[in-house]
Amino acid sequence: MDIAEVSKRSGVPASTLRYYEERGLIASTGRQGLRRRFAPGVLDQLALIALGQAAGFSLDEIGSMFSPAGKPTIDRGTLSAKADELDATIGRLKAMSAGLRHAAACPAPSHAECPSFRRLLRAAAAGALERRVGKVTLRRRVSR
Repeated sequence: MDIAEVSKRSGVPASTLRYYEERGLIASTGRQGLRRRFAPGVLDQLALIALGQAAGFSLDEIGSMFSPAGKPTIDRGTLSAKADELDATIGRLKAMSAGLRHAAACPAPSHAECPSFRRLLRAAAAGALERRVGKVTLRRRVSR
């Protein structure tokens, strides 16, 4: 398949395909004129890349999930660790959502007088509410 067909069938722009090839995530089988050619298996590789990105894996992490021949070699421990990370993120987001919903419906005259909202503010000030970006944890402190 040429790069235009891969792009059309996968929904991945040709520029991204070239970038993935440059990063070693996929490999062309050669060229036909100026166009790169790919084996049909590249569509499965692109699907795995998309799935990995949706799960929050970095491109480097996704790249390690392929053998040099482009076959999936996915470590189950890595998958389990990512699932644990996602579960923790979901837990934090659910708690945040519940706190915000409470604050939105709280009968207190102001948010500053709402005990639940005050707990949420203290948690944020203490750094208990974190945003995970890749493997780097960013903490945001509230000025006192």
